[in-house]
Amino acid sequence: MHEKITASQLKKTLRGEFDGLIDEVVAAVNQAQPGQIIADSEERVRQASALFRRRLYERALQLRQQQSEAAFSPGRRRRRSEVGE
Repeated sequence: MHEKITASQLKKTLRGEFDGLIDEVVAAVNQAQPGQIIADSEERVRQASALFRRRLYERALQLRQQQSEAAFSPGRRRRRSEVGE
């Protein structure tokens, strides 16, 4: 059986991460000099986005692995519907 994760599970594990990304983008753009907004903020925003993207993917993989481990743990009792009875 292939255990799947849900969007709500992933959102729950990333509660503060997304808010942190938004804060970083806002700070980068607001700290940029007038007339230099892109030049002054683009790299900082790109780095913050890359870090968030990496954490997002890592958390998704961790959740999937945890689901799989829970589904096949020796202490888990299988329902009849899972064993084909």
